[in-house]
Amino acid sequence: MDLIDPTDSIDATDPMDAKDAMERLLAERACERLILGFVHRLDLGEPASVAELFTEDGVWQWPHDRRLVKGRDALRRYFGSRPADRLSRRMMSNVLVTVTSPDTAGAISYFTTYRVDGYEGGVIPAGPPVQIGHYEDTFHRVDGTWLLASRTLHLPFGGPTPSPNLPSPQGA
Repeated sequence: MDLIDPTDSIDATDPMDAKDAMERLLAERACERLILGFVHRLDLGEPASVAELFTEDGVWQWPHDRRLVKGRDALRRYFGSRPADRLSRRMMSNVLVTVTSPDTAGAISYFTTYRVDGYEGGVIPAGPPVQIGHYEDTFHRVDGTWLLASRTLHLPFGGPTPSPNLPSPQGA
């Protein structure tokens, strides 16, 4: 993944540089909205609908667990199989989008996931996060619309999804 080059300068007085800078900003913002839209749909919407954020041949993968989901239909089935009683909230941060061409971009973003299965409503005590990691994304602009082409999950911190109805461990 390419990082931003801090020596890359834009001459705001040059109309072409200013136009290119605006195009880059618009592309970065569109990609950031995809990153945030993904977690909003998982946490607050219809999980299967995240498939619409991907290209037709989009890929989601978790290399450590050897999960690989290819294509919009497979993505819809995969994310749609999420348990109906799962309550989750993902915190996204450190979103860094790098535009690599007029129609391609990449990003790295960090996430923290709070999640329980067996949720029956109401407020439950907050526990520690069940996942902390980052995504590496690639984006393609298709017919003027930015979409995820691939998302790779990197999960250095993870654990089982708790149930709010289980008794607390002794001494907790």
